[in-house]
Amino acid sequence: MTIISLIKKAQKGDDKAFLILFQKHEEDIYRMAYVYVKNESDALDVVQEVAYRSFKKINTLKNPEYFKTWLIKITISCSIDLVKKNKKVVQLKPEYEEFLGSEDEDVSLSITLQELLEQLNEDEKSIVILRFYEGYSFKEISEMLNIPLGTAKSVLYRSLGKLRKKFKEADISE
Repeated sequence: MTIISLIKKAQKGDDKAFLILFQKHEEDIYRMAYVYVKNESDALDVVQEVAYRSFKKINTLKNPEYFKTWLIKITISCSIDLVKKNKKVVQLKPEYEEFLGSEDEDVSLSITLQELLEQLNEDEKSIVILRFYEGYSFKEISEMLNIPLGTAKSVLYRSLGKLRKKFKEADISE
């Protein structure tokens, strides 16, 4: 059964067809959510929320061939909502962490790519992730995020410039 026929069945209320569709993309949704929320529990919550929202709104999907893109867009939205909600939680100051101990005392202090990405704003991070981690084209990214094509390109190149600068500041460059 083709994806488009499954989508059409799901849009007519077929729960099993929707479940088959969703399960095909569940790992991609989880990976995208994890990049934003940074822990398994929250990422699973996002996957659940995406399942709920996409099931309720499947009939609003106009182009069945963009089902995965539509799911990723919902995933980004849910992830950002959760991150904003969690920002209201008070985090422990880094200088107090030494009193708590660490599970792994031999952790290297080098800056990772993930830490560099965290220094970007949400729009920049979304575009970098969609382009390099998920492999979407600029056209797909601009449609997904509802921004002009030129904006998607300029935000990506500005983001890459920021990452290069942070990379050099950390004295990691060659």
